[in-house]
Amino acid sequence: MPELPEVEVTRQGLEPALLHARVCALRLGKPLRWPLNIDPAALVGQHITALRRRGKYLLLHTESGVLIVHLGMSGSLRWTPAQQTPEPLSPHEHVELQTDRGVLRLRDPRRFGAVLWHAGADVQSHPLLRVLGPEPLSVDFSGAALCRALRGRSAAIKPLLLSQHLVAGIGNIYACEALFRARIDPRTPASNLRPTDCERLALAVRDTLQQAVALGGSSLRDFAHSDGELGYFQMQAQVYGREGLPCRVCATPIRQIVQGQRSTYFCPKCQKVLKARSR
Repeated sequence: MPELPEVEVTRQGLEPALLHARVCALRLGKPLRWPLNIDPAALVGQHITALRRRGKYLLLHTESGVLIVHLGMSGSLRWTPAQQTPEPLSPHEHVELQTDRGVLRLRDPRRFGAVLWHAGADVQSHPLLRVLGPEPLSVDFSGAALCRALRGRSAAIKPLLLSQHLVAGIGNIYACEALFRARIDPRTPASNLRPTDCERLALAVRDTLQQAVALGGSSLRDFAHSDGELGYFQMQAQVYGREGLPCRVCATPIRQIVQGQRSTYFCPKCQKVLKARSR
């Protein structure tokens, strides 16, 4: 699934092309996860005034509202400038945004993605966004904030990082990698983390995501940048997808377990299960 780095890389790649572009048409193919919630013809003539990101959501702001884009499990956006002829529409391309600068298409083989309309400027009040935790690359996310959010939670730390309520935008790849950097076993009960552990984990989350953005995200299956290029973070992964291979730090074989129906990768030597705090 495209996670925060992939969406941020997509936003950065599209911003020069789409900022201030005028919408000429919006064409819909097979139904996606949620309905658009507006007549596509109502968007014609509007200008894209900003491209922002919230967690794993890309936000295309216009004068009267916001197009919320989610890439789902297998989605990616592909941009074709006006001076080039777009490829024939493929069976997996379900949304086409035509502008005076070019054409943007959403390709999503599994159709778990979405493009939906939010009227007005206060998009953070939308039900999909208002439940999200703080942005991990913002000043709102810190070790102290993480410690407060984990207080009293007995669930394992790894699934909690994926919940989007604790912190927005982290998916399976980067949760595994951040926990490795923080030397925390993914099975550790969240309430066992001390303030120093939370500081270490918050820093690891931030560093992992920043590195992933710099490397163009991860291209594991279907994800590609808006220009078709691939991301390369997966080539630098310390634990994710490396079951049975030697840890790059201690040479212990990487383990894989299942938590909440998701694969978790970790080093059983480098990452420790933290003990409960003494009362």
